[in-house]
Amino acid sequence: MPMSSEIRPFSIAIPQADLDDLRERLGRVRWPAGPSEDDWNSGVSPVYLRELSEYWRTRYDWRAHEAELNGFPQFTTAIDGANVHFLHVRSTEPNALPLILSHGWPGSIAEFTKIIGPLTNPREHGGDPADAFHLVIPSLPGFGFSGPPPDAGWSMHRMAHAFAELMARLGYDQYGAQGGDLGFGISHYLGVLDPDHVLGVHVNTLLTVAPPDPAALAELDDEDQERLQALADFGSRFAGYRTMQATRPQTLAYALADSPVGQLAWIVDLYRGVNEAQALHEDTVDWDYLLTTTMLYWLTNTAGSSARVYREERVLTALDPSTVPMGVAQFPHDARAVRRLAEREYSNIVSWTEFDRGGHFAAMEQPDLLVDDIRAFFRAIRRPPHPQ
Repeated sequence: MPMSSEIRPFSIAIPQADLDDLRERLGRVRWPAGPSEDDWNSGVSPVYLRELSEYWRTRYDWRAHEAELNGFPQFTTAIDGANVHFLHVRSTEPNALPLILSHGWPGSIAEFTKIIGPLTNPREHGGDPADAFHLVIPSLPGFGFSGPPPDAGWSMHRMAHAFAELMARLGYDQYGAQGGDLGFGISHYLGVLDPDHVLGVHVNTLLTVAPPDPAALAELDDEDQERLQALADFGSRFAGYRTMQATRPQTLAYALADSPVGQLAWIVDLYRGVNEAQALHEDTVDWDYLLTTTMLYWLTNTAGSSARVYREERVLTALDPSTVPMGVAQFPHDARAVRRLAEREYSNIVSWTEFDRGGHFAAMEQPDLLVDDIRAFFRAIRRPPHPQ
């Protein structure tokens, strides 16, 4: 029997027994032998992780963050055999533009909470009401409250198909897409798959690779060469997670599903590499955000299913061409693209903004900058609403 396409209201309600089990596990961590100094050279600092884990066990309040997330309207629906959980926050402005926001790994719906108010209600956040959006924020299939899909094959391309169906199911005839990390690929593919309805795609992650032709490489200036080198350095230092998740996600899943500290370390290690405040101290990075994101993986037991997207998507570049306008926001502590190369690969780029602060998780780190850039990009391409 086919699954129902009904859209069902959803509310997060984690059983207390699950929280008690987590606290008990955090109270009996088996720490690895070896160096105990505050050293990040071979992975997450033992000093840092012990401190953060103790904060998690004794001070972090999941119920407060559960209530915050439940303050946004949430729903689930079945698409292509998978459950899709999403926030759907409608603006009160009559001509608001629908916008779907897609996260990546190790992201979640939690990373967008700081930009929901400014995007849906610019009138109350110092903006122009004409820039208002209706927001749709899914948990990617395999992530969080969407849960593990029933079959393999959930690549970015398939997720984009599902999200195009979601927007149609919600009755949105024209809409925009925005994302970073995996959300970049999903948003791009929405423009490829649904160009009659997608007005534009805004991304805060874009990757470029060195051209194989030495002559083309020699054309790049020093700054572009430095960017390419930075991308290569990032790959050599932090891409181990991608190799593991692309080749042995099930092996990894056993460790992450059984150890909350293991899950936390796996997330923190990448987070530190692409974050503006790389020290990750409590006074520079919101520990509650880090832990809420970790909780969304831990409580839903989706460490393994979320990792599998890298097995489905071995290469995150060389995507299909799109004719839908694209806006690019570049943050300095993220892996940044070379504009000259990007514009050769993506002929649909119509805006490009370079910021002097911020990293990979822009919606959490620099929400004001990201909101302003999203508004500016879509302001230039909005169409008048269809007559009712």
